Amino acid sequence: MRPNVLARTLVGITAVAGLAVGSLATAGTSFAASAPAPQAAVSAQSASLLATQNFGLTSAEAKNVQRWLAANWNYTDGIDGQLGTNSWKAFQRCLKTYWGYTGAIDGDPGTNTIKALQRLLKDSYGYTGAIDGIAGSGTRAAFKRFAA
Repeated sequence: MRPNVLARTLVGITAVAGLAVGSLATAGTSFAASAPAPQAAVSAQSASLLATQNFGLTSAEAKNVQRWLAANWNYTDGIDGQLGTNSWKAFQRCLKTYWGYTGAIDGDPGTNTIKALQRLLKDSYGYTGAIDGIAGSGTRAAFKRFAA
C-alpha cells in the first residue's frame, strides 16, 4: 500500500472513530453532540492536506522532482507527481548535505526545510526573497524553475 493511501486511510478511520466517540459521549446532552462533528472533519481534512505538499508545482513538475530525487537522493517510491513524506525525506537528504538543513530527516517540509530549499533556490533558480522559511510566491516561482 502506498504511504499516501495509508495515511489518508488512517486519517479517515481516526475521524470516523472520533465522530462515533463524540456522538456516544454526548448522546444525552441535547445539542452538544453536533459540535464535535465539524471539528473532527476539519482535523481530518488538515491532516490529509499535510500528506502531500507540492508548493504550487503541477503533477508533471513534481514528477520531474521525484525523478531527480530517485536518481540522486535514494527516493524509491513511485513517480506519481505528489510530493509526500518520502519525497520530502529524500529532498531533506539533499538539503542536509548541501544547503544547511539541520533538522531531522522526517519528510515534513516545515520551516527549516523551506529555509534550506530557499538557499538552494537563491543560489541557482532566481529566488530573491528572504530566507524566512515561508513558501510564498517567490519561493514557489523559483521552485517551479527548479522543477522545470
